[in-house]
Amino acid sequence: MLFTILIIVLIIALIGGLPTWGYSSGWGYGPSGGIGVILAIVLICWLLGVF
Repeated sequence: MLFTILIIVLIIALIGGLPTWGYSSGWGYGPSGGIGVILAIVLICWLLGVF
């Protein structure tokens, strides 16, 4: 249950970090890239059975 909530929060953060809105256009791809890396690490840990 907690893992599902974590994945949902990370996906929402990934969408929120995309540089498509006016206030985030100067950010570049740093925030969404960082959140994507965290999401990939969590998914790999889940597939390996760490969670």
